Amino acid sequence: QVQLVESGGGLVQAGDSLRLSCAASGCTFSSYFMAWFRQAPGKEREFVARISGLRAVTLYVESVKGRFTISRDNAKNTVYLQMNSLKPEDTAVYYCAAKSGFGSSDPTQYDYWGQGTQVTVSS
Repeated sequence: QVQLVESGGGLVQAGDSLRLSCAASGCTFSSYFMAWFRQAPGKEREFVARISGLRAVTLYVESVKGRFTISRDNAKNTVYLQMNSLKPEDTAVYYCAAKSGFGSSDPTQYDYWGQGTQVTVSS
């Protein structure tokens, strides 16, 4: 059973940085696409970024390009989301997710989810 555990959320001011981590267990980590999604109150879950297993090819939603960086350390079974220049509109619960096979930005295609970590950005 794949388990994902996020950490690193918190309350910050606009312009600050945070790094989220997601530790995976129970899987051959390098064979999974990993992604970060977020969900703000009253809104649907939104794709943020994804990264492929071995070649670490990345893809971002337009609103975070140039500010967020997704990376992974396959030796540590961990995926990261470095978030810089945070804005109040980045406030949400952030989830990491894993899927086998091809990459996707559709949350319904992901097989495994973490419990989420809250990120709050004050203005």
